[in-house]
Amino acid sequence: MSPRTSPKGVKSYGIGMLGYLFMGKAHSNAYQKMPVFFYPPPAIPRLVSICGRSRSRVQEAAARYGYEKYETDWRRVVADPEVEVLDNGLPNDMHEAPCVEAAERGKPVLCEKPLGRNSKESARMLRAVTKAGVKNMVFYNYRFVPAMQLFRRMVHEGAVGKVRQFRAAYLSDWIVDPDFPLVWRLRKDISGSGALGDIGSHVIDIARFLVGEIDSTSALLKTFIGERNLEAGSPKRGRVTVDDAFISMVKFRSGAIGTIEATRVATGRKNHQRVEVHGSEGSLYFDMERLNELQYYSSADPADRRGFRTILVTEKVHPYAGSYWPPGHVLGWEHAMVNQVYHFFDALANDKKVEPLAATFEDGHRADMVIDAMIKSSSTRRWEPVS
Repeated sequence: MSPRTSPKGVKSYGIGMLGYLFMGKAHSNAYQKMPVFFYPPPAIPRLVSICGRSRSRVQEAAARYGYEKYETDWRRVVADPEVEVLDNGLPNDMHEAPCVEAAERGKPVLCEKPLGRNSKESARMLRAVTKAGVKNMVFYNYRFVPAMQLFRRMVHEGAVGKVRQFRAAYLSDWIVDPDFPLVWRLRKDISGSGALGDIGSHVIDIARFLVGEIDSTSALLKTFIGERNLEAGSPKRGRVTVDDAFISMVKFRSGAIGTIEATRVATGRKNHQRVEVHGSEGSLYFDMERLNELQYYSSADPADRRGFRTILVTEKVHPYAGSYWPPGHVLGWEHAMVNQVYHFFDALANDKKVEPLAATFEDGHRADMVIDAMIKSSSTRRWEPVS
């Protein structure tokens, strides 16, 4: 791949974006904003081509997001010589083929989560990028919330001592309405799993990011609404073939234990994510609905002054925060995407490693192995190894 050079001497990489809805919008925004906040940027994303099934809607998205052209066939995007980096935000059943073909063409690849519908699928994707030697990343964007980066740093620096317990939950009411239609995320053949892979995979990834590898799990998956209208207002019904919610216990390789759960039918919850780590010397707590804050308890504090303290993660010394606003001017959900895009293009332009701060295809594959073990455990009603 031969990157272009801008007049200022900063490399430019042509982006091919697959998908134009939620993630297409979020990723495109990150590509546009990254060179503004991280200045001078390590590289400049050039929005070359965007792809979607509906010609009229993808044409509109191209104009809205600033892409030079649009396509309705992902193969044309991957084959386009001006597309030097592929970003795959298509439904889960369309993750493997475009990513593998792009890798075989020597193009760096970014992909939405979960990486595969199962670990066998993601293993093939991992082999493709490894064989091709191309940079790769999975959009586990919550790693790049500044407070989460500080969380990891503090755990690894021993701020809580030896980690003993991990707790995480991701709660949403996205499909709590029984009249919500049977979209692709409710079909196993397309999505692979339900709440488990959709939002649960985020906290599985965070568990690995903070505490390390998961050895085994005992899980229960549950579908509460078994049938839905095929389309909004349609009398025809179809069967839901994925979970609405799951709960699990996990054992980490380090000896720590934990609980992980997620649901898309938690009435009143929109995008609630909480993560907690307890160690021998202290605890850390993060709440996505207060994403600029980190709660820290240290047993080293004097006995009469112990208690959780709030760290407002907006200072220049905090991860990524110094590239934005003055202290106390809080960031939003989209800034994690901007930070992640910066990290990837810094790795790409300066030949740095994508891991361990970002999730690579190997991380995506390992998260898929945990998901597979949880699905199996729910069926066998036994503890299942992650292998």
